[in-house]
Amino acid sequence: MTTTTDAIEVKVPDIGDFSDVPVIEIHVAEGDTVAAEDPLVTLESDKATMDVPSPAEGVVQRLAVSVGDQVSEGALILTLASGDGSAAQPALDERQQAADVQQQEPSPREVSQAAAAASASTAPAPAPAPAAAGDGQPHAGPSVRRLARELELDLATIRGSGEKGRITKEDLLATLKGPAAPTKAAAAPAGAGIPEIPPQDFSKFGPVETQPLPRIKKISGPFLHRSWLNVPHVTHNDEADITELDAYRKELDTAAKAEGYRVTLLAFLMKAAVSALRAFPEVNSSLSPSKDALILKSYYHIGIAVDTPGGLVVPVVRDVDRKGVTALSKELGEVSKRARDGKLTPEDMSGGSFTISSLGGIGGTAFTPIVNAPEVAILGVVRSKLSPVWNGSEFVPRLLLPLSLSYDHRVIDGALAARFTRSLCQLLEDMRRLIL
Repeated sequence: MTTTTDAIEVKVPDIGDFSDVPVIEIHVAEGDTVAAEDPLVTLESDKATMDVPSPAEGVVQRLAVSVGDQVSEGALILTLASGDGSAAQPALDERQQAADVQQQEPSPREVSQAAAAASASTAPAPAPAPAAAGDGQPHAGPSVRRLARELELDLATIRGSGEKGRITKEDLLATLKGPAAPTKAAAAPAGAGIPEIPPQDFSKFGPVETQPLPRIKKISGPFLHRSWLNVPHVTHNDEADITELDAYRKELDTAAKAEGYRVTLLAFLMKAAVSALRAFPEVNSSLSPSKDALILKSYYHIGIAVDTPGGLVVPVVRDVDRKGVTALSKELGEVSKRARDGKLTPEDMSGGSFTISSLGGIGGTAFTPIVNAPEVAILGVVRSKLSPVWNGSEFVPRLLLPLSLSYDHRVIDGALAARFTRSLCQLLEDMRRLIL
């Protein structure tokens, strides 16, 4: 933030190791009055979104960014004038705006002539579902909306080809011309080698409703897709007998409730994971960019998948090897609350070396978690179950915890995965192996 004699320059704050982060939303316009801490713009990295708040009360004098711009730390976002708005720049004259639009956009008559010249012999295909803006409306600028009204086109039936699904002039022209013949490029995007799933008009079969994806899922979706396509996933399953461990955990939890926190099995899992990672350092590594070497990590930052109303996020608990079960339990409670409240920062979700995804509070018998690349393994945990176990003379009830280890087969083979998971089970089965 820089203050001049007339205005405050609001710049991109510290956003961690990220650069060229896109601006996905602008919450103000020139001339708007804002209060301190009001969100000005929203930035989106590979791991999280972040609102840039206003540093003070004032009037937006000049916007220096637009939706889709890529910014880095220190880039100018806007200038903020004093609260009376005297320094605010006047809006563009409406006639000048109209003239600019006419210079950029073809007239309806020209568009109609171009459409009439195009071949329309192909039967129309079902209209694809368009990309929706954050408010559920079609994503298009004012000039495109005006042109669509003049051409009597329904934006809700048009798929945008612009950045983040924005509908462009070319999309309006393509709609008038009708569907083009399918090409190899359309069936398999260049470089991808994977054909797209063809769109369908589901409204033909019954009532439908289009709901925009929550922001977290829009961020994590491409990340998970990239990991699934690049990492050869294999999942190994095992079970740990946690009968004694859970009894001890309940004792600690009873005492912890009086102090305002809870002791869950997750804290013990994290401690056991660190001991197993020390014994099998390849699991706490990443492939080098050239894919011909391993980067072995001497730190133990464990990512914890947290279920929130907006989707799954993975905050990172750092230096787990230096913390006991009590400290971890308190930190997990704090981190989970920040995650549910949407208060995590990019730094909170970076730097992990191994991840645990627990569905123990929901259920299930096993699952295949997706590796949180560039990590090479992730541990999936489901609800423990009481099962009869033969002890040599009789069946006795024991509490068994199913574990699922997904791993990158380029780094970890089946034998290593089995040894790591068995070691983890043995640590959970004998509390003496855990350093509290």
